[in-house]
Amino acid sequence: MKCPKCKSTNVKVQTINEVELKNDHHGILWWLFIGWWWVPVKWIHFTMLALIFKLFGRKKQKAVNRRRTVATCQNCGHSWNV
Repeated sequence: MKCPKCKSTNVKVQTINEVELKNDHHGILWWLFIGWWWVPVKWIHFTMLALIFKLFGRKKQKAVNRRRTVATCQNCGHSWNV
């Protein structure tokens, strides 16, 4: 493999794992038909149960892993995606 900048063959290739947290939430249709009335009713009538569920319920975040391969020239320091 050659560096596109200096044309050297002294290139190191490595794989990088990137982790991103993605929020999981309801869509617009849920809020239009159910959420606008359910959330206030839940908090008014079921406050203690709602607080317990909020504390110990499932988390609304997912970890999304992405892998990419990057090559770096050892002579000039230029890096690019492979």
